[in-house]
Amino acid sequence: MTVAWSRKIVASVLTGFLVALLVHIGTVVLSNEAFLGAQSAGWAAVVFFSGFFTLASVFTFVLLAVAALFDVLTTWWGALITGLVTGVIATALDTMIYLVTNSQKPDIAVLWSVTGERNLVYILLVTVLTPTFGRWLYGAITRYDTAAVRGRRVALVRIPATNLAEGIVSNIERVPVDTAKADEQWDAYVAALSENGWETVEVASAEVLPDSVFVEDTAVVFDDIAVITHPGAEQRRGETPGTEATLTELGLPIERIQEPGTLEGGDVLHVGSTLYVGRSERTNAEGVRQLRAIAAEHGHSVVAVPVKGALHLKSVVTALPDGTVIGNADLIADTSVFTRFIPVPEPSGVAVVALSADTVLLAASAPKTAELLGDLGYRVVTVDISEFEKLEGCVTCLSILVG
Repeated sequence: MTVAWSRKIVASVLTGFLVALLVHIGTVVLSNEAFLGAQSAGWAAVVFFSGFFTLASVFTFVLLAVAALFDVLTTWWGALITGLVTGVIATALDTMIYLVTNSQKPDIAVLWSVTGERNLVYILLVTVLTPTFGRWLYGAITRYDTAAVRGRRVALVRIPATNLAEGIVSNIERVPVDTAKADEQWDAYVAALSENGWETVEVASAEVLPDSVFVEDTAVVFDDIAVITHPGAEQRRGETPGTEATLTELGLPIERIQEPGTLEGGDVLHVGSTLYVGRSERTNAEGVRQLRAIAAEHGHSVVAVPVKGALHLKSVVTALPDGTVIGNADLIADTSVFTRFIPVPEPSGVAVVALSADTVLLAASAPKTAELLGDLGYRVVTVDISEFEKLEGCVTCLSILVG
């Protein structure tokens, strides 16, 4: 999982400092009671033990901050081992320095004796607090900005490249693309999102990548995370860094689909807690497996759906705001995988963007579908995307909705 470095530094420093502080206080209190007894307990004992463990706490702070910065605390077992190793190293160094400065020979016997009497509690506290409080704190801080994004409705878009007409076409006949008209249609599409309550954020343009306008394929966003895809079309893999940078700036924790897995966002349909994933020419079995593992960690399930004769799953089906799946039944082997399914009368009518609970965005080339959805009680916003349809694009391809 990737987080902006500025946030990671803050999270690492605070985690290391607060864990070290709690361990220091806990050790001083427990040492005071255990080794001096009630009759000697008091400020003198507190000052003595606080001074004795000061260097250990400094070492603990530094070691934990560095470990957190390099993502060692992201797993409980990594945090557990880190806590144990940190406690041992910090107390050993502290004790060695204490012995040297007090003119005692720092041999193993003396070191073990002092460690056994005074440092065992410290080591135990670091080992316990690092994978519990420390790991929780680090995660809470790195996820902080996600809460802010959750309160917004953000749509990521990407301006068409100047070489848009050179985009990949694999399932339809190639026809000339009017790039000037495409630019106008993209402006109208972005305006439709804005007019319906979505804050549009532009991903950095990619002038040499003709398919980059179809930003949906570069990431899958659900709940509080973003999964950066690994496109099945090799020439599209340069599109993902720009999307990742924008999602990171928005504060979303990031996961990735790794080689040899391939997956494109157009193959992922999110309905409730289920991700329907198209097993298409662009998304392979390993990509499905990796997304399934990521989704499971966040309480979601993945259902693989074979796709034949179409570029992506969302070239065949999408979902209405109430979870009803609409699409072309002729291109889905088994529509029973969906809880509710309604066929639509036009090929371009299979794709809708849910703008709100009662509003959907639809291509202007599907008037019969617009009428059907209107009869179901939805307000239908239509946009002309004819130039993008020439490149197998649809209304979902041109944005990533966050929130």
